[in-house]
Amino acid sequence: MEQFECDFYQTDYSFEDGAQGLSKTGASSQYDENNYRMTKQEYLQSGMMSSSFDQPGYEEPSYSASESPYGPPYIFQPSGNFEDEPPLLEELGINFNHIWQKTLTVLNPWKPADGSIMNETDLTGPLMFCFALGSTLLLAGKIHFGYMYTMSIFGCLGIHALLNLMSFTGVSHGCVASVLGYCLLPMVILSCFAIIFSLQGIAGTILAAAIIVWCSFSASKIFISTLAMEGQQLLVAYPCALFYGLFALLTVF
Repeated sequence: MEQFECDFYQTDYSFEDGAQGLSKTGASSQYDENNYRMTKQEYLQSGMMSSSFDQPGYEEPSYSASESPYGPPYIFQPSGNFEDEPPLLEELGINFNHIWQKTLTVLNPWKPADGSIMNETDLTGPLMFCFALGSTLLLAGKIHFGYMYTMSIFGCLGIHALLNLMSFTGVSHGCVASVLGYCLLPMVILSCFAIIFSLQGIAGTILAAAIIVWCSFSASKIFISTLAMEGQQLLVAYPCALFYGLFALLTVF
């Protein structure tokens, strides 16, 4: 039994190992204490420095561009003069002066058209007049927005192909759409009359025919002045009259 107890409690642990472990534990605790003291001392020093910054007599040192460790400061200098740049709307292609001149040219068929202005692909005025025509037709109880857009697209493509065959210089799709859209303004006036009274009569037919002649004459005048097609105004006015006749049918009926 005694031999069993001796074998059971037998171990390799010695007092020397225990003393060595205690010495290691004491060294680690001493290292932690020294580290804590150093951290506390650094914290106090930083607090003293920050408090010195807050004193009223303290002035932050200034560095020149050559002495600065981050290099010279970046200074934005514009490349050009902003006063000489055109307005934002003009850069976007929206010129209210040209829109007003084109509108006056359409309203006065006998006014000579400026070819340089009419050759621009300005779609601001045509979109406004097209929306005004649809709105006035809507007030008259006629919802024809889909018909208007479809006829406008196919009409512009057809007249564009015809003008390219008749002229030597050629014309772009945007120019054709712009001229046809501006000359749609008299049709807006006809649709305004349709809100007040019915156009299904002799007076309405005469008024619609006069509006068709007005629109086609203005469009043909602009086309011949832009494309230098002298003596061909009647040839250009005929397909334009067919184009605006479709819008007159929508307005009257």
